[in-house]
Amino acid sequence: MKLLDYLHKETIITDLKATDKKGVIDELSLPVSELSGIHHREIARVLIERERLGSTGIGGGIGIPHGKITELDQLIVGFGLSRKGVKFDSMDGKPVHIFFLLLSPDDATGLHLMLLARISRLLKDRKFKEDLKNAQDAQSAIDIIATADSET
Repeated sequence: MKLLDYLHKETIITDLKATDKKGVIDELSLPVSELSGIHHREIARVLIERERLGSTGIGGGIGIPHGKITELDQLIVGFGLSRKGVKFDSMDGKPVHIFFLLLSPDDATGLHLMLLARISRLLKDRKFKEDLKNAQDAQSAIDIIATADSET
């Protein structure tokens, strides 16, 4: 399974402007909404609802907001980079800089979990995380992810 099978250049934001959790989720939802055809408020609502169960800020400057939407017909991944970092109620209490948003259809639980695991596995690599934090634009983020995606 390759991350780039589900991540599209249009869903990458390398300079998030938001300064809080709700703002990041709203900002990340917009390009995913355009690609999926699902209203961004519905995407944000699903993601915020999931956050109420427990933060998807997993520590180490990483957040992986995720959720399931019935109307979705395929998995979609978005990527966001906050240069300043955002308070995201992370497990370690530190700001989050790297965000991967994952949306999947209700009936894709197995694939959803496999993709979450894939993202987590890639982000355990310190060099990969540093390279992503320094991505200047969507294409450089794709190149960095493509390199890591092909190595593991």
